[in-house]
Amino acid sequence: MKSPLPSLGNAIQRALQLDLFGDFLLSERLRSPTPAATPVLTPQPGKPAVQAPVPSPTLPVTDTVTAPRAGDLRRLLLQGTWLTYQLQRSKRRSIGFLINEDGLRVTAPRWVTLADIEKAIHEKQAWILRKLAERRELTARRLRPAMEWRDGARLPYLGNEITLRIAPGAANAAHFCHEANELLISLPHEASEQQLKDRVQAWLQQEARREFNQRLPVFAEKLNVRYHSMTLSAATTRWGSCTSQGKIRLNWRLIHFSPQIIDYVVAHELAHLREMNHSPRFWATVQSVFPDFETARHQLRQHVSADLPEF
Repeated sequence: MKSPLPSLGNAIQRALQLDLFGDFLLSERLRSPTPAATPVLTPQPGKPAVQAPVPSPTLPVTDTVTAPRAGDLRRLLLQGTWLTYQLQRSKRRSIGFLINEDGLRVTAPRWVTLADIEKAIHEKQAWILRKLAERRELTARRLRPAMEWRDGARLPYLGNEITLRIAPGAANAAHFCHEANELLISLPHEASEQQLKDRVQAWLQQEARREFNQRLPVFAEKLNVRYHSMTLSAATTRWGSCTSQGKIRLNWRLIHFSPQIIDYVVAHELAHLREMNHSPRFWATVQSVFPDFETARHQLRQHVSADLPEF
């Protein structure tokens, strides 16, 4: 099962190729402009008073936006919000949507009318607005400062956060205090930051192995399947995998996420022992033991490298 992990920064860009246009949605509201007073020019002797021309009313723009650099720029109102997009004509036979670093680009055959193009955008507006929200969240995550490896740092663990506590000690040791929700790491005074990272990672992998070995038998029994073995994975492109021989590999970084997400990945991989594919029958098998799998799958897809500490 594919995953968005640390070196997956580029993979995330590819996976989100169709939702990189959040910065090009203008949050303008339709409101009637306030009529301005009509100025009257002072009449000259012997001539009637003349009214100055009144400018045509325009919709106010509440946000600024950097427009795409090339193509025919157009705007379309979607649910009270103005969407700026780039329209490009081509020899293709259908309307295509592409999101790149410049925003939304719509490519359409020369013979397709503008009305049909806008109709196609309206038909996909739910998808567009959903992807916009995902893009904004992704951008916000990337702006978050990287984790500082120090006493008092916060570390994601089983969907929550625990506090890292560092204490001087002769030997490397780790102890989790459930009452205080703290992970105590004992290290020699002269220990480096990398030694701290290695100790924390070893503890997390230990916890991941324990958690996976608890959940695998539960879902194996529900699916009436047998798996051969489970090993930890540090893959950068997959959360888990399963062979036809029943060898399960689960990414130890899943320990950062909620038990619901872990259960989904476990059920997903074990379901492959009945269906070695991603057919409708496979997803029906997953759903039979994990009814809310779509929610968990969506949550897992929202996680990017910025969510996880770097080791």
